[in-house]
Amino acid sequence: MSGISLKKRIWGWFFFDFASQPYNTLILTFIFGPYIKSLIGDGAQAQATWGFTVGFAGICIALLAPILGAIADNSGNRLRWIWVFSVMYVAGGVAIWFAAPDLANLTWVLVFFAIGLIGMEFATIFTNSMLPDLGPRDEIGRLSGNGWAFGYIGGLLALVIMLTLFAEGPDGKTILGIDPILGLNAAAREGTRFVGPLAAIWFAVFMIPFFLWVRDPKHSGPDPQLIKHALADLGRTIRRLPKNTSLFAYLGSSMFYRDALNGIYAFGGIYAAGVLNWSVLNVGIFGIVAIITGAIFAWLGGKADHAFGPKPVISACIWTLTLVAISVVFVSRDSVFGVPVAPDSTLPDLTFYFLGAVIGAAGGSLQSASRTMMVHQANPDRMTEAFGLYALAGKATSFIAPIGIGIVTALTGSQQLGVTPLIVLFVIGLVMLRWVNPNGYGDEVGS
Repeated sequence: MSGISLKKRIWGWFFFDFASQPYNTLILTFIFGPYIKSLIGDGAQAQATWGFTVGFAGICIALLAPILGAIADNSGNRLRWIWVFSVMYVAGGVAIWFAAPDLANLTWVLVFFAIGLIGMEFATIFTNSMLPDLGPRDEIGRLSGNGWAFGYIGGLLALVIMLTLFAEGPDGKTILGIDPILGLNAAAREGTRFVGPLAAIWFAVFMIPFFLWVRDPKHSGPDPQLIKHALADLGRTIRRLPKNTSLFAYLGSSMFYRDALNGIYAFGGIYAAGVLNWSVLNVGIFGIVAIITGAIFAWLGGKADHAFGPKPVISACIWTLTLVAISVVFVSRDSVFGVPVAPDSTLPDLTFYFLGAVIGAAGGSLQSASRTMMVHQANPDRMTEAFGLYALAGKATSFIAPIGIGIVTALTGSQQLGVTPLIVLFVIGLVMLRWVNPNGYGDEVGS
């Protein structure tokens, strides 16, 4: 790493979050997902198709993440793997262009979308594992928060560009009231379909600082039995997990509260559309508000993490999100927290915008502090493997929130009551957090 300053390496690492965020913001949440619904027409069929696609990607991530992490730790070359996963990300993004309204290519487009999603998640695992290499332990909370905030800025800028210049509404115009730029055909939904190439180009351009400035300090000689040794090490790690009470409790806690947080992200737009009759424009504004507060509070949360450690930040964020999940139940077109409102009242909309801002703020801080806590809990020599287990924990129960919401919604016939499983998941995560040692790996016996 001679010739590359620590400051450049840190900024290069930040640029991964900046480059990769549009796959979550544009493709997974605010643009491509709703576009699939408009293509298929039937909401239930579209939701099932989307769920199976994302679920397939989640299963692949859950099964392979710890194995790949163990291999990377044994081979000592994470950058090589990040190159491979970057190619998957770009391929998945570019393929979305071919999601034409006639549905002729939809199946293979969704396959490539899943490949891109898998690539993004795997690249994130390997990049997260580099965090301890960027500074002393008491600095990683601040670094994680700054990186997450910078990533949110990337997602925000990409979303604004997409909504103002490309994505066409029912009238064929963007939010600015103009035709999609670059001569894209609104009738063929080319403006909206450009979301994939835009994310791919964005990633390719802004990953340049990462690959120029980030270096992997771990080096080892070739191992002809690499996979065998990696799997053996992974097996030992998993067998020791119950003995490492703190790490075991943290993986369990994060499994539940991250599932609940992902549920809020995944169903926030659907809830707003169904309960408050929001348009795509409203949902877009909602997304922008959440991203802005997410960026600000990821940065502030990083400072709090640096001052107090990640555990108090995580606890505060879970409490906040639990209160938000409870509050959402009491917001509808007819009333806000039990107070009746007129049909044309803007109070429900303003309240939901406020709750969206709080979700963004707490969610940004929570994800940043969670990354820091994983660094505290993990064996420094098995960091990529640990983040693979962290990814496994995040995906192993990812079906609980959507299935729970679906069941409760079907039983009650109410979207408002349907989100109550999120409250239960947050509470479970909060309870399990009690057994997490904030000092982590260094204080654990048998780790």
